[in-house]
Amino acid sequence: MDALARPARLCALVTVVLLLSATTPSRAQLINPSAPFPPAQPAPIVAPQPAPAPFGSEIPDLTKRENFSAAMQIIILLTVLSLAPAILIMMTSFTRIIIVLSLLRQALGTQQLPPNQVLIGLSMFMTFLVMGPTWNRVNNEALRPYLDGQIVDQRDALARAAVPVREFMIGEITKAENEKDVFMFAQFGREKEPKTWDDVKTITLVPAFMLSELKTAFYLGFKIYLPFLIIDIVISTVLISMGMMMLPPVMISLPFKLLLFVLVDGWSLITRGLMGTFAVT
Repeated sequence: MDALARPARLCALVTVVLLLSATTPSRAQLINPSAPFPPAQPAPIVAPQPAPAPFGSEIPDLTKRENFSAAMQIIILLTVLSLAPAILIMMTSFTRIIIVLSLLRQALGTQQLPPNQVLIGLSMFMTFLVMGPTWNRVNNEALRPYLDGQIVDQRDALARAAVPVREFMIGEITKAENEKDVFMFAQFGREKEPKTWDDVKTITLVPAFMLSELKTAFYLGFKIYLPFLIIDIVISTVLISMGMMMLPPVMISLPFKLLLFVLVDGWSLITRGLMGTFAVT
């Protein structure tokens, strides 16, 4: 039995070896690293899309003239709004008007009547009326030509805008005969003595104008205060002569002052006289 089984085993072993030798080349061909791989398909290139800007945060292209003009308009508007209080107080008729109206309220003795908001509002509208011709010249000669592109240089536009404002301040100083204030500030500024108004710098002219307005306002306030002061003196004298020293004179004089002010149409007189003190009116 062993002699018969031994040839069968040898035949089976030879068959297995032949099968393995037949399948080895194809297997090696499959795992051969030197065999070329098929070219990989390149990934599609996607251009990065810009992130959308948040609402209201887009910056205009300043290289274009129309966008530059719009941006400059915004800058000019913000600058004017930030400097408006200083310009309104220092270079217009607002100072004189508000001081005179405040002294009028003190002369009447009405404490906080009219309120500050009413006095400031009335002073602002009166300032608009007085400064109207000057601001129209600034708009026509400087602002509008600059926005339309007729004036390119900002310094040229500012120089043209300063001419009407300087003329207004010079006219008020001359009318009040306060030229000595200009020489005083020029001396403190270590400048040469000006021969003409063109030699006076704007930085010297503005404080001189402010000082001139303060002098004029207090002078007008004294003239308004005087008749009310006479009424207070008369009422105090009558009360003392009657032996009513414990009675505050203000309680008696206030109705008489209000009655006198209403009978003479005081608000119209004060407004007409105050507006008439300016050189441009």
